[in-house]
Amino acid sequence: MALSSFDIDAPRWDQSTFMGRLKHFFNITDCRTAILPDSRLDEAKALVESCRAGSVPPGTTEEQLHYAKKLYDSAFHPDTGDRMNLIGRMSFQVPGGMAITGCMLQFYRTVPAVVFWQWVNQSFNALVNYTNRNAASPITPKQIGIAYATATSTALATAVGLNLYTKKAPPLVARWVPFAAVAAANCVNIPMMRQQEILNGIAVTDENGNKLGHSKKAAVKGITQVVISRITMAAPGMIILPIIMQRLEKYKFMQRITYLHGPIQVMMVGVFLIFMVPAACSLFPQRCSMAVSKLEPELRDSIISQYGDGVQYVYFNKGL
Repeated sequence: MALSSFDIDAPRWDQSTFMGRLKHFFNITDCRTAILPDSRLDEAKALVESCRAGSVPPGTTEEQLHYAKKLYDSAFHPDTGDRMNLIGRMSFQVPGGMAITGCMLQFYRTVPAVVFWQWVNQSFNALVNYTNRNAASPITPKQIGIAYATATSTALATAVGLNLYTKKAPPLVARWVPFAAVAAANCVNIPMMRQQEILNGIAVTDENGNKLGHSKKAAVKGITQVVISRITMAAPGMIILPIIMQRLEKYKFMQRITYLHGPIQVMMVGVFLIFMVPAACSLFPQRCSMAVSKLEPELRDSIISQYGDGVQYVYFNKGL
């Protein structure tokens, strides 16, 4: 195959199947890409754009194009093409998430520790949610501030309330408080950070990328899927790991190395996240679809009047 006709935007794996999406997200959430310098990422972007223009540099191999697209997808926003901040990238979810989650699971006994680590986690989540939003729906600094404050308050209220409520509960129940707080906050943080899409609708297109209008129903569907994915991403590590740690701590050798409990939990969370970040991102297609019949009446009628039965589904970027 001539590289001049190579379609660099065509999915390398079938995105209509879970396994195809899993391979894709294992590829772009590779945390090794997070340590590459901006100059290397910009080179990858330049190569991707050259390929799109049909002018692949001489000597370029197909594998080099695939790797350039991997770097491009991991570091540049799919809507704007702008380089995303490092902490907000999905490729940073494993190192960032393992450190914060490990500390939340380790320091859950006192209210000050719970407050601090939930605040750190929500600050991290807010940045990730903003970075991976659908950029076609702009959000003002005031709305970002309100979203951040609301999600942080929700997490703190849930964590502190449950922390106090579980004082007399079995120890394992108290260890699950951080997950309850994270799940509750995700249900608030993501919709609040993407409130413009809910209020004004998300841009929807036909199969060929032609813009058809804005849909609030599509926005709700996409954001709901993102919330489910984020909670799924955190669940195994934050539910299973406390059970493992509670059993390990009964052994004499673990009781002698209490100062290593924190690092051990951080590393174990990392093992979970290496698999759960791509798995959770793969639950739903990135390019989400919705039947025209399920859209708002005005948008549905507009599409039917222009295209008749030619357009059965609309498509949109649900974000991550």
